[in-house]
Amino acid sequence: MEQYEPDRLSPAQAAAMRRSLRNGRAALTRRSLLRASAGGALTVGGLAALSACGIPAAGKTQGGVSAEDHSATEKTVNFSNWPEYIDVDDSGKHHPTLEAFTERTGIKVKYTEDINDNNEFFGKIKPQLAAGQDTGRDLIVLTDWLAARVIRLGWAQKLDQSNLPHAFANLSGQFRSPDWDPGRAYSYPWQGISTVIAFNRKALDGVEVKSVSDLLDNPKLRGRVGFLSEMRDSIGMTMLDMGIDPAKFGADDYDKVIARLQKAVDKGQIRRFTGNDYTSDLTKGDLAACVAWGGDIVQLKADSPDVDYVIPDSGYMTSTDNMLIPNKARHKTNAERLIDFYYEPEQAAALAAYVNYVSPVDGVKPYLTKIDKSAADNPLILPDKAMAARSHAFRALSEKEDAAYEEKFAKLTGA
Repeated sequence: MEQYEPDRLSPAQAAAMRRSLRNGRAALTRRSLLRASAGGALTVGGLAALSACGIPAAGKTQGGVSAEDHSATEKTVNFSNWPEYIDVDDSGKHHPTLEAFTERTGIKVKYTEDINDNNEFFGKIKPQLAAGQDTGRDLIVLTDWLAARVIRLGWAQKLDQSNLPHAFANLSGQFRSPDWDPGRAYSYPWQGISTVIAFNRKALDGVEVKSVSDLLDNPKLRGRVGFLSEMRDSIGMTMLDMGIDPAKFGADDYDKVIARLQKAVDKGQIRRFTGNDYTSDLTKGDLAACVAWGGDIVQLKADSPDVDYVIPDSGYMTSTDNMLIPNKARHKTNAERLIDFYYEPEQAAALAAYVNYVSPVDGVKPYLTKIDKSAADNPLILPDKAMAARSHAFRALSEKEDAAYEEKFAKLTGA
């Protein structure tokens, strides 16, 4: 198990944190940008066939530290999440799915939108976790790489699968067993995120873009190509293009990818590395093509007919935001019941229809059809088995690797 050491971010890691907070995938403004009314445009879906063999055995990671569970006598659960990341009614004052949970179970949810950035939030809770104290939260949502770290540190509680029958049965095969939490012993996805290639058809003016190689090598696109400032997205998509598995790569592989991207930077092929602010450049045509987040593109397509996307033959990157129960949580069983509630397809469809992210729940289509048939029929929202099979996840990094790789990426991007 990884040992906790306070405040050990390298300069490159700190720069990555600032980029993420300012304009990365985790930025508050991005969730505001993607927000759409029920029945409006939705983002890429992530439903794959349920794995026939079920969820594999849990890994050997040491579990977290529980506290006395007061769920039976205290009908409450404290849930911390990102802003704009749950369904809201027309008044903006009520969360229909949370209220449905309370009506059914009698458990009241104290819902707090206090996660604006992974590292910032981790800084809030790590002193309590390191000291073996209750954070005051029963359920938190962290992006996969930080969820992996919290699990390694032993700061997340092992889940009681007997309280998670719907989650066990309905978790999409695409998300079933990440290397950082084999068998989902400590976490379940809240929503997923897909990374694709986007383009402005008018700005391309007949130039064909189907791969990362097209972005990096076609001289007709020089100075009009964008990549993301999130390391795992840009590096991962380039790895796939080079035939490198993002789930198994080594240091030499990483250096080859950096060298390829550096060559494109040096010759002026890449205009810049961006957070979600690439959306305005793409819409205006200042960027002809770029590496992009699928949710942004589906939203942009609704307003900009020239904007479209492609999934390369080499595949695309996916990541997840995940629900975990931190050490010493006072209402563990209540939190598990809430996790399981969101794995009922009807509830998952209501959530997906509002937040516009990848649903990790199998069986959503008939319920989403009732909300928006065109969305339910859109392969970007509910991809088939073949599309789901083309998704890839970036492997978990050790602290040493993360510091080294972020430093190299920061030099590449000029951060």
